[in-house]
Amino acid sequence: MALNVVLAGPRGKMGTEAIKMITNEHLFTLVACIDRKNNGKTLNEINHICENNIPIYVDAKTCFEELKPDIFVDLTIPQIGFEHTKCALEHKIAAVVGTSGFSGEQIDELSILAEQNNTGCIIAPNFALGAVLMMLFSKMAAKYFPDVEIIEKHHDNKIDAPSGTAMKTIEMIKESRKSKTQGHPEEYESIQGSRGGNIDGIRVHSMRLPGLVAHQEVVFGSKSQLLTIKHDSFHRESFMDGLALAMNEVTKLNKLVYGLEQVMDLD
Repeated sequence: MALNVVLAGPRGKMGTEAIKMITNEHLFTLVACIDRKNNGKTLNEINHICENNIPIYVDAKTCFEELKPDIFVDLTIPQIGFEHTKCALEHKIAAVVGTSGFSGEQIDELSILAEQNNTGCIIAPNFALGAVLMMLFSKMAAKYFPDVEIIEKHHDNKIDAPSGTAMKTIEMIKESRKSKTQGHPEEYESIQGSRGGNIDGIRVHSMRLPGLVAHQEVVFGSKSQLLTIKHDSFHRESFMDGLALAMNEVTKLNKLVYGLEQVMDLD
């Protein structure tokens, strides 16, 4: 039996790709969308890729109570996505979140709520399977190459920096690398911020330019050698296999997990 899905963020580029995937996948049925601008309209009125009369709600609570979906997918922005996800978990609806930029406190609050309601939630900084492998390989490399910098590059409409992928990469690297200060001990910046952000001694640099989608390089340095682990997403369809995987797995969970690697078979 297909799982009923509500999606928030249908007008965005990620949302458009997600609608294509969900409506073409027999395991899922898109039953509604949540959008702050188009309450009362149907999806085919605002998105030409969908021919179905799928209703649009502005209020998540009303949507969840009327339709009682199996899965909620949020592809919006942090402030709205947090409230949507909180509402879904309160209604015991499994949630898959592709919105990046949540604070640690927000993730902790959602984690507590998921456990209290015995409901699954997956927050994934990146749904591209190659990007997840890039993060895992970086964690492996950091054990042997502790000097590391990250360069992440995204489209110019991305509002959070560093990206959620970069933050997740740093978190994973820290699991296998001891904190250290990199560079010359008397290093200084003639232009503030030119050396990038600094987390646990790891420098992270964010680029925002038109023409980019989602790209990251993790560069490790050692004596007479460099190791670069790189991933590029050239189109948002690259995220759809991972999104489908998360949607399939989230209903099996009774807690929140952070990162798609938590539900991937990596043995």
